[in-house]
Amino acid sequence: MPDYPPMRVRCLIALAVITPMGFATKVYTGPGSWWVQDYFGDVFYEVFWILVAMAVWPRWSPWRVAAGVLAVTSALELLQLWHPPGLEAIRATFIGSALLGTTFVLWDFPHYVIGCVLGAALASWLGHWGGEHAS
Repeated sequence: MPDYPPMRVRCLIALAVITPMGFATKVYTGPGSWWVQDYFGDVFYEVFWILVAMAVWPRWSPWRVAAGVLAVTSALELLQLWHPPGLEAIRATFIGSALLGTTFVLWDFPHYVIGCVLGAALASWLGHWGGEHAS
């Protein structure tokens, strides 16, 4: 069997690809830019957090990680209904708005689900690719 890099390294490599793609959705101005900026980035957001968690805890089940990420990001979406001054100051920054969002949008939830399914599938594939058979 070939000597593949460990799951942590594979996740970090995937993050190096996924992260700029996610940020690019926030500045995209081509066809369908309203959807790319408002919703497609949500897919990358979920995949990003799944890969981060899998890099930290590479033996965890990608599907359980995805369920946890979906729960947390759904809670963050609901948190957007709350607007205390300190939280608004964080949201006023690019990173704050990219990570926490600024406005509650019900249509974000289906994109979170899609991102979690794709992220779990990617993490599972990364585990199988390295012979670790993550489930």
